[in-house]
Amino acid sequence: MKQVHFNKYLVALAASLLLLFILNISLGSVRIPVEELFKSLLTDNSSSATYSTIVWQFRLPKALTCILAGAALSVSGLLMQTIFRNPLAGPDVLGLSSGASLMVALVLLISQSASLLVIASNPWAIAIASSMGSSLVFILVIIISNYVKDNTSLLIIGLMISATTAAIVGVLQYVSRAEDLQAFMIWTMGNVGSTGWSEIIVLGIITLTGSGIALLFMKSLNGWLLGDHYAQSLGVNLKRSRFWIVTATSIMAGGVTAFCGPVAFVGLAVPHLIRLLIPTTNHKILLPAVMLGGPILLLFCDMLAQLPGSTLLLPLNAITSMIGAPVVIWMVIRNKKIRV
Repeated sequence: MKQVHFNKYLVALAASLLLLFILNISLGSVRIPVEELFKSLLTDNSSSATYSTIVWQFRLPKALTCILAGAALSVSGLLMQTIFRNPLAGPDVLGLSSGASLMVALVLLISQSASLLVIASNPWAIAIASSMGSSLVFILVIIISNYVKDNTSLLIIGLMISATTAAIVGVLQYVSRAEDLQAFMIWTMGNVGSTGWSEIIVLGIITLTGSGIALLFMKSLNGWLLGDHYAQSLGVNLKRSRFWIVTATSIMAGGVTAFCGPVAFVGLAVPHLIRLLIPTTNHKILLPAVMLGGPILLLFCDMLAQLPGSTLLLPLNAITSMIGAPVVIWMVIRNKKIRV
């Protein structure tokens, strides 16, 4: 397929992202007319101060969080599927999200119980703790990968790591205060509406850093698809590229988990949806497409979760799984196969 055809896909994804971004900001418990929306965003001439407050303090931060979190999760999922050459690889499958959740649980539950509220409320402290948790788990998985011969065994080990960290989190929940436990349980359901501008800045730095590393190693990623020996024959430094790919995945998965909770499905499914839509294995095309596809899926799921016209909010994780999983099943059946 020619490059011009790939560009058409990218333009279509970008247009869809822009449309969903506008819809996400305009819809909600209070419907904002499109003209008032643009006045609030672009000028100070909005006829209602309420509209401006809703847009700038609630809707716009939430939509930007969807874009940043969707891009980070989908890129991290693509990196893991590539490095392991396994379609089931993802932050949640190999225990990255569980490791991040464990560290965040330590910060939120123990810090608040010990009256260390400054630590618990600091976005940098939470982001660093979450990234450390996911990094430690991923490094452990990489070390174990040197001793197992097949990816299935590695995935099973990842699931066991997830079970172990989940058990530790369960113990922390059991000994925590009721009010702290409630806050942590709400966090685990996934939420993109609780971030302020300071958290968005942190998440933006994390997403840009991780995505930038991924873009720098596109050649290495293409080589990884065909195995270690072929990558080495192309001049890829395996240890160096593995380290940076691990680093990029860890900081992105950890950062998103810290501010949005363990958002399910996006990192696993979006790379497959993009591959089914765009028939290529070239990461020069896949990476930009995945960066657009993740935000599209998360914006759409957030619109359904907030139930336009109602004040009721549904758990984001429930929506991403209920909407995304049937779509992936349908597309796989339609295309007969799925690949990495």
